[in-house]
Amino acid sequence: MRNFTAILYNEEDMYVAECPEVGTVSQGKAIQKAIDNLREATELYLEEFPLKEERKTLMTTFEVGVSAKT
Repeated sequence: MRNFTAILYNEEDMYVAECPEVGTVSQGKAIQKAIDNLREATELYLEEFPLKEERKTLMTTFEVGVSAKT
């Protein structure tokens, strides 16, 4: 078993879930459904394309200046 990261965001009436370590993406109407779908997509992906080595993930945030155009 390995742990992976799930990044979620809301897009209209769905939640989108992404796994940055592998690049898989899925969605669901509820957060847990999006995560469950992402887990399944990631498992299927890794069956076809197994990871060669374990990678440590570093997650951070950064700031960007945004100006509103009128």
